[in-house]
Amino acid sequence: MTTDAPRPANSPDGYVRTDIADGIGRIEFFHPKSNALPSAILRDLAAAVTAVGADPSVRVIVLQSGGTGPFCAGASFDELTAIASPEQGQEFFSGFARVILAMIRAPKFVISRVHGKAAGGAVGLIAASDFSMAVTKASAKLSELAVGIGPFVVGPVIEKKIGLAAFGAMSVDADWRDAAWGERHGLYAKLFDDVAAMDDAVTALATTLAASNPEAMAMLKRVFWAGTEQWETLLAERAGMSGTLVLSEFTRNAIGAFKTR
Repeated sequence: MTTDAPRPANSPDGYVRTDIADGIGRIEFFHPKSNALPSAILRDLAAAVTAVGADPSVRVIVLQSGGTGPFCAGASFDELTAIASPEQGQEFFSGFARVILAMIRAPKFVISRVHGKAAGGAVGLIAASDFSMAVTKASAKLSELAVGIGPFVVGPVIEKKIGLAAFGAMSVDADWRDAAWGERHGLYAKLFDDVAAMDDAVTALATTLAASNPEAMAMLKRVFWAGTEQWETLLAERAGMSGTLVLSEFTRNAIGAFKTR
C-alpha cells in the first residue's frame, strides 16, 4: 500500500510518501532543493511517522529520502529568510521537534537509510533513528553556527546518540565529518561502499525485524529513549531560541551569503 501527502510526486514543493508492505513501512521525503526541509515537509513527515507508528500492520519503519544527491540539506533557507517574527521562527523550528519526537515515540524501530550528505537538521533525523545505515560518501555536519543560529532543537537527540564531546565538536567546528567519523561516534551503525549494498542490508534487517516480536521491540525502544520524557518542553524552548536568533541581522546576512554561493 502506497500513500502520498497532498502534494504530487512531481511538485516543486516536494513530497512525503509512505509505502507499506510485508510489515515494513517505508517513509520517503523529497524536495528539489537538495532535500531541504520546509515546514510543509516537516509537518507531513511528522504525520507520516506518527501514522505508520500506529499502524498495526507495520512492525518496522524505514526512513529515506529521494533522489541521488544529498540525503538532506536541513532547514529550508528560503523559508528561514521569510520568517518575520519570533513566533513564526519558533513554529518553524518546532517542525523539527515534532519529527524527532514522532520518531523516538513511535513504538517501532526506525531505520534510517542515508544515501548522501546530511547537514544541519538532517543530522538530528539520523540521530533520532534507532539504527542507521549509510554509504561512505555520507558525510555530515552541523551548519547552524555558520549561519548565526545553533543546533538547539536537534542538539538533545544528537548528544544522546553520539555523546556530548562529539556533539560539541560538531557544533563548534561546523565543517564536514566523513562517514567513518560518523560510524566511530555512533551516528551511523553500518557503512557501505555503494547504495545497492546499503539497500540490500536495509531490506534484510527490516525483513528480519518485521518477523520479530513487536512487544519486545517496543519495550527495547523505550529503553533506548529513556530519559526523554520531558523533551516536548525542552524542544519547544529550544525552538524559541532558534526562532529568535533567525531574526538577527547577523543571521539574515549569513543565510543570504549561503544562498548566493
